[in-house]
Amino acid sequence: MIIKNHQKWITNSGNYKKERFTVSTYYGLILFLCMLMGCSEQTIQKLEGSAQGTTYHISYWSELPVDGKDIEASIKNQFDAIDKALSNYRPDSIIEIFNRTENMDSQAVGNEIVTLAREAQTVHQASQGCYDLSIKPLFELWGFRGDKLTIPNDSTILKTLAQIGMEKLEIVDETHLRKKQANLKVDLSSIAQGYSVESISKVLEQKGIKNYLVEIGGELKTRGVKPNTQAWRIAVERPLPGEQVMQKIITMPKESPMSVMTSGTYRHFFDNQGQRYSHILDARTGRPVNHDLVSVTVIYKDPIVADAWSTALLCLGQKDGMKVAKTEKIPALFIQQQGKELIESRSDALNTLDNLTIH
Repeated sequence: MIIKNHQKWITNSGNYKKERFTVSTYYGLILFLCMLMGCSEQTIQKLEGSAQGTTYHISYWSELPVDGKDIEASIKNQFDAIDKALSNYRPDSIIEIFNRTENMDSQAVGNEIVTLAREAQTVHQASQGCYDLSIKPLFELWGFRGDKLTIPNDSTILKTLAQIGMEKLEIVDETHLRKKQANLKVDLSSIAQGYSVESISKVLEQKGIKNYLVEIGGELKTRGVKPNTQAWRIAVERPLPGEQVMQKIITMPKESPMSVMTSGTYRHFFDNQGQRYSHILDARTGRPVNHDLVSVTVIYKDPIVADAWSTALLCLGQKDGMKVAKTEKIPALFIQQQGKELIESRSDALNTLDNLTIH
């Protein structure tokens, strides 16, 4: 269900990310590991590969002996389990079975999906409806699912909007959801990558690993330090098409786990007759966003929360996004593009975040 490259599970919220919608969503900024010179490479174990339509890189080390093969197998099993539950590209996934079942009965979807739906409802309300997991029909309408732009007319957009609305999704209990409208369809792309990062991090912690960096499709979480006691350092890419230049370096806290999630409009978009159409859709209008905010990076302890909020803030745009970030106390770095100039701004919560530096 996820995307390629720095992509995200695409779609919705359009992905919201892919633009964190699947294709890296389009999503957003490409984050990559910036290892400090002098690191004891011999003591850091590294795993990398492909999963969920993107790539992953995991670095970890332990003062106590661990079974590397067991850890690698457990991580693969976890990726498979996530894909089976959340992928919108697998017809046999739990979420796609839920989407195809067009009735208003309670359906068993498992604790993971209910947890994501609950968090998404919170972000949906705080973002005045800009962020919405039920945006899948709009994403397909615009052709973003197949990466072939189709520009719908106003009446078609309005008709499709009638299918959209997080208020039409009811959480019955910890493992069941119910549609209040039978044709409602849910896409978890804008929050699932954060869930994947958290899930893989938990696998490492269950194996006794206290120092690690988990990166999936550019989204990541760190805990602890490197073997030389130095902090993990992360590079955030400059949000311009066709470039892979470092914009910022984030030195992660040593004392506590922290995640870095980025959504952007600069990697996945369509140009049509001189107009750019982002893969980030506003669920309120049914149209791609057209403001000058090109990237939002959220730094937060919980990757799931950070993932959803990076998409929601990007959807809202600079003015409204900054206002909501202040109200909700979300640590976020905003980057606008005005002509050839990139303008950065930081939320109050980011300015006061402890034990973390950005330069």
